[in-house]
Amino acid sequence: MRIVQIIDSLEAGGAERIAVQYANALSDKIAFSGLVVTRKEGPLLKTIAKNCSYLFLAKKKAMDWKAILKLRNYIRHNKVAMVHAHGTSFFTAVLLKISCPSIKIIWHEHYGARQDQSTLNNLRIVFCSLFFRAIFVVNKPLVGWVKQKLFCKKVFYIPNFAVLDLEKTPSTVLKGTKGKRIVCVANLKDPKNHLALLVAFESLELSALGWSLHFVGKDYQDNYSDTLKDFLVTNNLSESVFLYGLKKDISSILAQATIGVLASTSEGFPVSLLEYGLIGLPTLCANVGACSEIIKNTTTGLLFDPNNTEDLKNQLHKIISDVRSRNQFGVSLQQLVLKEYSPETVLKQLIARYEEIQND
Repeated sequence: MRIVQIIDSLEAGGAERIAVQYANALSDKIAFSGLVVTRKEGPLLKTIAKNCSYLFLAKKKAMDWKAILKLRNYIRHNKVAMVHAHGTSFFTAVLLKISCPSIKIIWHEHYGARQDQSTLNNLRIVFCSLFFRAIFVVNKPLVGWVKQKLFCKKVFYIPNFAVLDLEKTPSTVLKGTKGKRIVCVANLKDPKNHLALLVAFESLELSALGWSLHFVGKDYQDNYSDTLKDFLVTNNLSESVFLYGLKKDISSILAQATIGVLASTSEGFPVSLLEYGLIGLPTLCANVGACSEIIKNTTTGLLFDPNNTEDLKNQLHKIISDVRSRNQFGVSLQQLVLKEYSPETVLKQLIARYEEIQND
C-alpha cells in the first residue's frame, strides 16, 4: 500500500498529532507512507520520522492551484493510491481528486461535537463527501451522524492510540508539592472548559490544603486565556495554579503529577487521556465524546458532567480524598490503554480498513 496523510498544520493539536503518528508508524509497515501539510508547519515538525516522506504545500488560500499542482506531482511521483485527509484538510484532498480522479480519499473526522450540528452548518463537508471513498471517525456517536448527513456511507470507527513522547529530553519541572499536583493537558481554548476546573479548585479551597493545578497547552493570548488569568488574580491563586504553555516533554510532566484532569464540554477521542493512561495517572474526566470508553467510572477513573459545577466539585473531592481508590484507578487505566489503545492494536485495525478500501 502507498498512502499519504494530509493535515492543515503541525500545531500540537489532537488531529495533528494523530496524522503524524499514523504517518510515522505506517512508514515501517507499508510500501510508502507520506505526510503532507497544507498551510502551516509547527512544533510537530521535529517529530516526523526520518523514513517518512514529507511535503509542505505552503497553501495560501482555499483554492490554491499552485499548491494543488505541487501535491498532484508528489502523489504521481510516489505512486500514491490513497489519501487520508484529517479534519479540515478534506477540501485540499477533494481538489486533488478533481485533478487526479484515480485517487481514493479517506476523510478522518476528529471533531467530537460534529454530531450536534445541523446539515446547514456543514454544507461544504456534505458536498465534498460525494468524493470520499470512506470516512473514519474517532467516536461511535459520529458514525450515526455521518451515515445520516453525508453522502459517503462507508464509515469506520477507528480509535486513537497513544505514543509518548513528543520530546525525549525532559525540560519542564512542575511547581507545587510532590504528591499534590493536578495536571490538565489541553490547549487554552473552547471547549476545554478550564474555567470550570478553576472554579471547582477554588471552591474546594485546595490551595490551602497544599494542592496545585497545572495547565499544559498552547496559550493563544486571547479572551479565553485572559479570563483564566483574571480569575487567578482575583482569587489569589497565582501561587497554586500555573500555566506552562505548549510543552513537548509530556511524559516527564505527567510523571510529576498526582492526578490528571480533562474538563471539556465536547471531545472526540482525546489523546491526552491515553497519555494519562500510559503513565498510569489517576484521572478525572468529563463524560463527553468517547471519554467514557476510556474512563470507566469508579474503575479506571471518575467521570463528571462538565455542565454541572457541583458534580465536578464532588468528583474532584473524591479523587483527592480517597488515595487507595485513586491509585487503583491509575493502575486500571494503564492496563486498559496498553491492551486496547496501543499502536499495535489500532494500527492492525487501520491497515485492515485500508486494505478493504483499496480492494473496493
